[in-house]
Amino acid sequence: MGNTVKDILKKPSLLFMTFGHWGFFNWMSDEQYLRIAYKIKLGKNLNLENPETFNEKLQWLKLYDRRPEYTMMVDKFEVKKYVSDIIGEEYVIPTLGVYNSFEEINFDALPNKFVLKCTHDSGGIVICKDKSSFNKKKVKSKLEKCLKHNFYWGFREWPYKNVKPRIIAEVYVSDTKQSGLIDYKFFCFDGEIKSMYIATERFNSTDETKFDFYDADFNHLPFTNGHPNANIMPSKPDNFELMKDIASKLSRNIPHVRVDFYEVDGKVYFGEMTFFHWSGLKPFVPEEWDMTFGSWIELNKIKI
Repeated sequence: MGNTVKDILKKPSLLFMTFGHWGFFNWMSDEQYLRIAYKIKLGKNLNLENPETFNEKLQWLKLYDRRPEYTMMVDKFEVKKYVSDIIGEEYVIPTLGVYNSFEEINFDALPNKFVLKCTHDSGGIVICKDKSSFNKKKVKSKLEKCLKHNFYWGFREWPYKNVKPRIIAEVYVSDTKQSGLIDYKFFCFDGEIKSMYIATERFNSTDETKFDFYDADFNHLPFTNGHPNANIMPSKPDNFELMKDIASKLSRNIPHVRVDFYEVDGKVYFGEMTFFHWSGLKPFVPEEWDMTFGSWIELNKIKI
């Protein structure tokens, strides 16, 4: 959740979100919970009867667009086969192992550099760049805490509800041109790319992450959402058109999904599929862009 004691003292309503994150309000229906969360996070009543904005429609999709295959698509291990079958395994970061518990991991069999991820959440990731200085005790504590947590609880993102909690080890990839991996995230609407953003400075301990949004022709868009724009605009990725093409293939027949990629030394790798950007609980500045993004989701095509 990321809410500190200081944050909660300034805004006690955040206690609801903090407790909700750990499942204290699982007795509430998803609709009840989302109406309260939406009011707390955005200061508005949630319109589910006639949703128009992007954030409103994401809440509607949580409740009514529940295809079983979405669970596989958010599973960080299972989605790899789905992606490989559609666009080819060359776009998938190789898996080194899959584990039901931390104790199952054979660290002697892993290379000196690797990545550990929980398959069922967002944020359960550990990067090892040198096994000789790898703090297993600290990592064990973090990952075991993640394994006990159902990501669905916090914002009722239904696809995560039934994902099997596991740990995967992946090959460590890095771009020799950049100090860290840059995310390229494409907003897809039934296979059509309408926008994307680039996340930079994610691993900068002294400054905030930056988000810069672009249209499908890589024209910078004049708004912010969650993080400020970068002081120096990021450059267009070399494989921009390829990313658009494979994002379109992966998102066909899905009302809305965000498809994320990395570009590593000229090669494209699939990152993940995200159905609810910021969980639909982060304002657009200026607000008109919330309506613009919302206009791209066609709810009338969805069979409830």
